[in-house]
Amino acid sequence: MPKLKTHSGAKKRFKLTGSGKVKRFQAYTSHMMRNKSKKAKLRLVRSTTVHPADESRIKRLLAAG
Repeated sequence: MPKLKTHSGAKKRFKLTGSGKVKRFQAYTSHMMRNKSKKAKLRLVRSTTVHPADESRIKRLLAAG
C-alpha cells in the first residue's frame, strides 16, 4: 500500500499530542466578538481535543496511522 499524503487543510487545523490525541482550536472566534462576554472569549482562546468519534478520521487525514 502506498504512503498517504497529509491533507493540507487538516495539517493547518490539527496537531497531535504526545499521547496521540488530536488537538484542535475552538470555533466562533472570528467575528461578532462584541456580543460575547469576556469570560466566553477567554474560554474560546484555549485549545481542546477532538471528540473520540472523529479522531480516527482526522488521524487518517494527517496520515498518522
